[in-house]
Amino acid sequence: MNETALPHDYDALAAQFLRDGFIVLPGMVAPQTREALLSKVAADLAPLTGPVEYEADVGYPGAPANRQAQGGETPRRLLHAYARGDIFRQLARHQDLLALLEHLLGEEIRLTQCHHNCVMTKYPGYSSATAWHQDVRYWSFDSPDLITAWFALADEDPRRGALRVIPGSHLLDLDRGRLDKNLFLRTELQSNKALIRSAVDIELRGGDVLLFSARLFHAAGKNLTAQPKLSVVFSYHGLSNLPIPGTRSASLPGIAVQTEQGSQ
Repeated sequence: MNETALPHDYDALAAQFLRDGFIVLPGMVAPQTREALLSKVAADLAPLTGPVEYEADVGYPGAPANRQAQGGETPRRLLHAYARGDIFRQLARHQDLLALLEHLLGEEIRLTQCHHNCVMTKYPGYSSATAWHQDVRYWSFDSPDLITAWFALADEDPRRGALRVIPGSHLLDLDRGRLDKNLFLRTELQSNKALIRSAVDIELRGGDVLLFSARLFHAAGKNLTAQPKLSVVFSYHGLSNLPIPGTRSASLPGIAVQTEQGSQ
């Protein structure tokens, strides 16, 4: 796989990540690799190759009511991306990205197969909006310190339903009452309104990578354009940060991913 190298000032990147809970890495995926990924995704979308999560399955605002409704078979995620082909496995093992992740997490890392590990799709017309949340609300590990890598396959901006994040929110310890029954931020509360006003849009170009903490509050709108938005998403954790037995996070084993230096 053709790779674009990171600047090797990992300490500066780590300081930014610790402060904000996210960093954007421009042009990490080379154009020819991105085109090959888009071709593979297109082949898995038509005909639709499972396993798949549909917009109707999640019930978020804007999603079809059920799979029998108009637009009910609109995909939201192509699941198990790592197992879908070598090109996804190579992307998940992008050597320079792994080196940075090891630096951020402070140890050898694992890729979780149980969370993300997907191609995120956002189609025009039937895409849903996602409210403010932390990914750790669904995840069960000894520590919440996981990092997600979001690979943009094409440009992402607010009209295409790009992610919004609240910088520094990964450091907050919010009272349970500020979250609703599904652990989304309660937007009617004045304290949360003030927090949300600090949010920023994450605009990405095709080939950019967004790294963000599993504790970072983030949201996304609907796709208001005529073209689908496609992204590959993997999440990583440190070797010593184990999933809790009996939970969804432990339903599939983590995958050892190492830098070439680390494997020697």
